[in-house]
Amino acid sequence: MEDSKPDPALAARRLLRSIRTATLATSDQGQPFASLITPATAADGSVLMLLSGLSPHTRHLRADPRCSVLFLGAPTGPNPQTAPRLTVVGEAQPDPTPALKARWLAIHPYAAFYAGLGDFQLWRLRATAGQFVGGFASAHRLGRAELSPAPDAVAALEAAEARIIAHCNDDHPGTMDLLARAHGGAGEGWRMVACDPDGCDIARDEAVVRVPWPAPAGDSGEVRTFLIRLADAAAKAVSTSAGPGVWQPV
Repeated sequence: MEDSKPDPALAARRLLRSIRTATLATSDQGQPFASLITPATAADGSVLMLLSGLSPHTRHLRADPRCSVLFLGAPTGPNPQTAPRLTVVGEAQPDPTPALKARWLAIHPYAAFYAGLGDFQLWRLRATAGQFVGGFASAHRLGRAELSPAPDAVAALEAAEARIIAHCNDDHPGTMDLLARAHGGAGEGWRMVACDPDGCDIARDEAVVRVPWPAPAGDSGEVRTFLIRLADAAAKAVSTSAGPGVWQPV
């Protein structure tokens, strides 16, 4: 069921998946150490980080994998405390899975020229807990299960992701352009590059926009339903026709 105001767990996951820069806090022999990172997320919501072995924070994680990451959104006014933010805590470990590195690169395409260097490695943080602040005086403690979509939905979308992406890009390019424009993108030639239970990512050259679903998707059928709905809403919002690439049920 779709909510006009998402619950804190869903709002936290939407923020987590949309933020492209975050702050990683590691332990340097007990001394906190904060670093800028460029995260992405796996289908299950775990945090993906491409880290250089030459960086202090990577050396810290090898000695002590416990860490936290702060994801900060934009404030709604001059008071910075109105900004939504999420802090997740857990342990980070290297993960050599090629599909995860490909997913990270899909979100950060500008990094392709250095991602293949030998000292860079993908790390995965599976959060055990978190705190989401939706704005001023709106704090919520979240557990592991709340920071990840339902396991059956994760499995279903992981299995269907490649097919969904290929179908959208091959058969409905106009819809991809329409959704990108509705979420701040400009121009034509946008292509879906990632899909998960909470939304999808659409890229054009080195620009990437996040499109959240109206509610968590449990399978590819619900993704299709949401895409139809979002495309219709986007067409009305931009007062234009989607053209020959408009989404149609299959």
